[in-house]
Amino acid sequence: MMNSTDDLTPPKTNHRTRVFALIAFMVLCLIISAFGGAVTATSVNDWYATLQKPFFNPPNWLFAPVWTAIYFMIAFSGWRVWLKRGIGNAKGPFAIYGAQLALNLLWSFLFFGAQSPLLGLIDISFLLVLIMANIVVFMKIDRLAGILLLPYGAWASFATLLNAAIWYLNG
Repeated sequence: MMNSTDDLTPPKTNHRTRVFALIAFMVLCLIISAFGGAVTATSVNDWYATLQKPFFNPPNWLFAPVWTAIYFMIAFSGWRVWLKRGIGNAKGPFAIYGAQLALNLLWSFLFFGAQSPLLGLIDISFLLVLIMANIVVFMKIDRLAGILLLPYGAWASFATLLNAAIWYLNG
């Protein structure tokens, strides 16, 4: 039985186009990761080091490999939805995808750049809602695409708790 999204025709693409699109999704996420990392580096070793942190704060070295894996999954997830629907047939899901990526990057500017755990907490709260919405809408188009975003949702949930604890402890 077909649901309402099954009547959309996936874009006709050749192998080269599919590979190029995967690379484009990876590059997009790499750029976001690089900008976020650059902003984070401006204060992670000085301002952030002086903050009181909760007992469950992971070691700093853990963040880079976790985020690398998450960004890979975000890119691959977006690519899978693109394969199924293209951008034009999934404007709403890709609007959510783009918005959550933008809020993800903005968090680094607010938390580390502006050195504001409160602004970071506000941003990450909206980000978490968008990630969950992204999971739902992607899952309707491609189950694996939605599943690939689950670790992102879990990590962002943990990051929200960590951000809230840092704000509380340093308020």
